[in-house]
Amino acid sequence: MKKIILFILDRSKERSTWLGFISLVAALGMVLSPEQKEAIVTAGVAIAGAVATFSKD
Repeated sequence: MKKIILFILDRSKERSTWLGFISLVAALGMVLSPEQKEAIVTAGVAIAGAVATFSKD
């Protein structure tokens, strides 16, 4: 169990993990109304941009 937790914590420090997670959350906007979808996708893109800007490669 400890190895799994350490694996998850290690992955959570990677930029690609955060960008993937944000993309998945933004994609969930596909099942909502058009107004909600647009807001979620816009927020997802903005957050992904911030993660890409302020994280190490």
